[in-house]
Amino acid sequence: MQKCYLVLVAAITFTMARGQANNFRDPAIDVQHYLFQLKLSDSDDHIEGDALIRVRFLKPAPSLWLDLVQNNSEGKGMQVSLVRAGGQELHFSQSDDILKIDLPQEAGVGTEKEFEIIYAGIPSNGLIISKNKYGDRTFFADNWPNRAHYWIPCNDHPSDKAPVEFVVTAPARYQVVGNGILEEETNLDDHTKFTHWKEDVALPTKVMAIGVAAFAVQQVGSVGCVPVFSWVFPENRKAGFYDYGLALDILPFFMKQVGPYPYRKLANVQSKTMFGGMENANCIFYEENSIRGDRKTESLLAHEIAHQWFGNSVTENHFSNLWLSEGFATYMTDLYLESKYGRDTLNKELLEQRAQVIQFAKQRQTPVVDSSTQKYMTLLNPNSYQKGGWVLHMLRRRLGDSIFWKAISNYYRGYAGKNASTEDLQRVFEAVSKQNLAVFFHQWLYMPGHPQLGIQWKYENQSKSVRIRIEQKQPSIFDFPLEIAFKSGNLQVLKTIQVNKKVTSINIPASFRPNQIITDPQIKLLFESTVSEQ
Repeated sequence: MQKCYLVLVAAITFTMARGQANNFRDPAIDVQHYLFQLKLSDSDDHIEGDALIRVRFLKPAPSLWLDLVQNNSEGKGMQVSLVRAGGQELHFSQSDDILKIDLPQEAGVGTEKEFEIIYAGIPSNGLIISKNKYGDRTFFADNWPNRAHYWIPCNDHPSDKAPVEFVVTAPARYQVVGNGILEEETNLDDHTKFTHWKEDVALPTKVMAIGVAAFAVQQVGSVGCVPVFSWVFPENRKAGFYDYGLALDILPFFMKQVGPYPYRKLANVQSKTMFGGMENANCIFYEENSIRGDRKTESLLAHEIAHQWFGNSVTENHFSNLWLSEGFATYMTDLYLESKYGRDTLNKELLEQRAQVIQFAKQRQTPVVDSSTQKYMTLLNPNSYQKGGWVLHMLRRRLGDSIFWKAISNYYRGYAGKNASTEDLQRVFEAVSKQNLAVFFHQWLYMPGHPQLGIQWKYENQSKSVRIRIEQKQPSIFDFPLEIAFKSGNLQVLKTIQVNKKVTSINIPASFRPNQIITDPQIKLLFESTVSEQ
């Protein structure tokens, strides 16, 4: 997802609070498959749902608990009318946005059961029913982080992944896009269309999606055996096909560098998502003004496409590890741009991103891996994105390109289709590099802030050396290599200093008196500094 985050947080915190407070991962179950049959109408915003959910019980359980927002005082929410399993109606209750289903007898460990849940209502969130900028009615899922349960019963947590099918009956004038492969599209009569999308790869609920609107659709081409599509509002047909066509340039880079594309298609979709882009699995939604006909959204497309590997296929085990999704997508975008436009472009991106991290740290001091909040929207900040990306960049510069990319591909191969934690990533990098990276991961990901350096220098004629004093001014002491370049005209001395104390002092031989001191000239370190001559 990208970049409308800071503006949105305050606006939607109140809306999200109710749903987030009750979001939990039921440890007793592992959802095996979802099938959502939905009826949509133009007469009102009321939807009808018939969900088939197959569940494996991991613990003995007398009941099943699923996330589902019930009716509120404004008449919005989902009301369940019937639950059954094996042809038997089951007792259920709805409270605190939880659907509790009582079992006729306790489910044993390893038992699998399929439940049918019939429900209806007006979604207050999650499925956004509105009009696009041209005044046409649209329906777009917008599930992140845990808003799927506003319109579908589910285990609404990234740690429980499952294949999903969407079967949508809607007015015939609409087209429907969704996760997976189109199984069927049939006009039932002059007024109604039946559409079935099926995704066999297990997904977290945050990236399950349907989009229902009037679309212009183009198959841009294929990358290997992966077809690539653009879905745009008809008014944006020409510009949209041009802008979204960049996917054909982007997809091969990640397939080569990371590993096989995890899905059977890629669709880039103009939508009504609240985010700049939302990385729904193989069905990426971009905000409706993303199309300009100038291909200046290349970074946005690269970011969301990178998510197909990191966030979607390899999914963080908890929201606190969001950087494994957003930090990865940020840096993978940087690397794509570097491969296409060169090192200068990468450095420009890194400097901008470093400035964003520094500015954010002045407002909030929190670690990248932040388990202190249940308001997950607040995690959409430069810590998760830019600082997470910088962590990967520093790993790359420390270990070298060969080891870095081997570790990335090993990490993807080991956790594709699964969940991962920061500790899992650390273990992979340590195994590939044969280095102990405990200090690195701890200070950059579990400690707040970054090095804030006061650097003083003095040239000593007698010894022909530069006396350097480096003071760490932030509360916690970091351990890192700092490159410093001493320059005078065409003369230069480049020195790497290991900084690991409150104050580090060192004499560096230099046959000339420098007139310029440059810290981190090769852009390897996340830090800020002031430099003065004594």
